[in-house]
Amino acid sequence: MTYTAEQYEQTSKQLEQVRREIGRYIVGQDETIDFTLYAILADGHALLEGLPGLGKTMLIRTISEVLDLSFTRIQFTPDLMPADITGTSIIERMPDGTSQFKFKEGPIFSQMVLADEINRATPKTQSALLEAMGEKTVTVLGDTKQMSKPFFVLATQNPIEMEGTYPLPEAQMDRFLCKIQVATPTKKELIEIMKRTTGVNKTVLEKKLSTNQLIEIQKMVKEVIIADDMLEYAADLVVATHPDQEDAPEIVRQYVEYGSGPRGLQSIIKLAKSRALMNGRFHVSIADIKTVVKPALRHRLLLNYEGEASGLKVDDIVDQLVEALQQGQKV
Repeated sequence: MTYTAEQYEQTSKQLEQVRREIGRYIVGQDETIDFTLYAILADGHALLEGLPGLGKTMLIRTISEVLDLSFTRIQFTPDLMPADITGTSIIERMPDGTSQFKFKEGPIFSQMVLADEINRATPKTQSALLEAMGEKTVTVLGDTKQMSKPFFVLATQNPIEMEGTYPLPEAQMDRFLCKIQVATPTKKELIEIMKRTTGVNKTVLEKKLSTNQLIEIQKMVKEVIIADDMLEYAADLVVATHPDQEDAPEIVRQYVEYGSGPRGLQSIIKLAKSRALMNGRFHVSIADIKTVVKPALRHRLLLNYEGEASGLKVDDIVDQLVEALQQGQKV
């Protein structure tokens, strides 16, 4: 199906209403809101990283209300079992006295799933999300069940409290479309947060999109055009993250152990298309790619020992890659 420029403009206005409605309750966090919405529009999952108390859980709950999505929260703990997430079969006694197995769905069977502090659960439990995130299905005792549509996993993790945690394996990190850094609020934002949360007035949120409308917008995102030179530019960025490439920048060869795979390029393109749509355009611009490249790649580059010891951040490396390409250097 081909969409008109007017449809893209109208959809952009709808999404702006969604954003304003979220902003009625969530103070600041503009970048976090934007990239969470980009991931949802691109039908992907997002990992939110930030200190405790920054409103990550409340942000996700607010987005689910505004988008009219069913919402469940899973608090990940070391004793959480895979069946606690996916569900299990129980014996149910029938009126005629016979018994049969009946599947009781777990909290993952929802349109928006908040995996709170995902790195606190064991790898076996974390892996219970892998099939659902990748295939949109869950297999229990050989029976495969479809997830709700749309389906999103928005996970949070605390970057400073590492005691008793299980860092996410690279394979699972790669399932997330983007990794979003949640910023600490400014003094002005802190004061506004206090006004909204410690008074008697309660903000009542309005639903701005239906499930069918959201699914239609996701189709529109896929129809956004990306020119060959834009695709080549994004591919150059991903290729330049590999230290074994002859033209890799010095900073990559010195500090990076492994670069991004194909999913990194897919994430850049999907997020860039979502950003273009939110801005009322049906084509991807160079600004779209530059804006989304860090959230798309920051969890896909693995630093070596020297990089970890130097305190260098992946964002710094990506910034230098973008700057090198902008200056027309061969990377």
